[in-house]
Amino acid sequence: MASSTSRAVSGGPATFLGAAFAFAVTMIGTTMPTPLYPIYQQQFGFSQLMITLIFAVYAVGVIAALLITGRWSDQLGRRPMLFAGLLASALSDLVFWHAGGLGVILLGRVLSGISAGIFTGTATVAVMELVPDSWQRVGTLIATAANMGGLGLGPMLAGVLAVLFPMPLALPYIVHLALALVAVICIWRAPETVKRPERIRLRVQKLKVPAEVRGVFVPAAIAVFAGFMVCGFATSVTPAFLGKVLGYSNHALIGVAAGLLFIASMLGQTLQQKLPEARRLPIGCGVLLLGVLFFAWGIGAAQLAGFLIGAVVAGIGQGIAFRAGLGAVAAASPAQHKAAVVSTFFVVAYVAISLPVIGIGVIANLIGLKLTGLLFDLLVALLCCAALILLLRRPARG
Repeated sequence: MASSTSRAVSGGPATFLGAAFAFAVTMIGTTMPTPLYPIYQQQFGFSQLMITLIFAVYAVGVIAALLITGRWSDQLGRRPMLFAGLLASALSDLVFWHAGGLGVILLGRVLSGISAGIFTGTATVAVMELVPDSWQRVGTLIATAANMGGLGLGPMLAGVLAVLFPMPLALPYIVHLALALVAVICIWRAPETVKRPERIRLRVQKLKVPAEVRGVFVPAAIAVFAGFMVCGFATSVTPAFLGKVLGYSNHALIGVAAGLLFIASMLGQTLQQKLPEARRLPIGCGVLLLGVLFFAWGIGAAQLAGFLIGAVVAGIGQGIAFRAGLGAVAAASPAQHKAAVVSTFFVVAYVAISLPVIGIGVIANLIGLKLTGLLFDLLVALLCCAALILLLRRPARG
């Protein structure tokens, strides 16, 4: 859709890096609360179920923004939508900074989700449109690094600040607010890459998977669902597992453990380009399955090494599977339905982030956190196996 209204604008290196910086800053803000959840639990008396619900409303904000505003940047321009995303991110910082209870925290998470939903679609396109001609080879890599790297740096930054400085529930958001203001300046200096149509039509993105795409979409969606379940696990219940199962309460360690998966996903998304195209998605599923087994070892044997290795291996697998699945689905979709199919693919991913972790919170109250974690790993492993079976059988049928 962007191609019908976008202009051939090639920014300089500073402009391009500024847009990528703004992308990274926004994504950092979405995962910052992860290592702070134990402090919120202690201060406000939240149960583990409440923590997972707080996390899940973030996905609601993401999905709403993706569906409602996903195509607005083609009409209004990239910069206005990026400013809107940064505004939502800054408002989330202010809300968390002054949070005094559950309702305010839920509002902060919804605002954070809205900022991520706006940036996930718009910023990826905007950054690629601003790549200098001499940087074309690294443009996609930098866009990926800004997205997944930002998600990984968020909990790491907040965890380190919480350990080294006072005001652990305020300082991370103050620092991020300052970064968001710098990001606003970067977007202000960037040129607009879209020419507004004479008649602006703001439409909600419809969801659709045509029959001819389902053979590709179903295994890819199962794989991405499994991968994003692990992402939800990393950013919502990692603090509980490290503290209550493994016995670690250091906020910096929690932040590193949660962020590792996203840094590894960035690596996986980069590596997938070097793999045979037909085998990228099966390889991603296999690596994700191996990572989940390491997670199970870490939880079952109470071994931090297993937990950390699992985050790295599962992150690489998730990155390979997600990038390969998205590429396969987009390539198989008819041009007139491509936006709808890709949007449906992202909705599957963000549902996977939210609903399963709510299940963890509910079941953990009944059978305990350790056994719940093992059952979660089993479910992800079964999904990986199902996707692998469908993928490996598809060429034989084709």
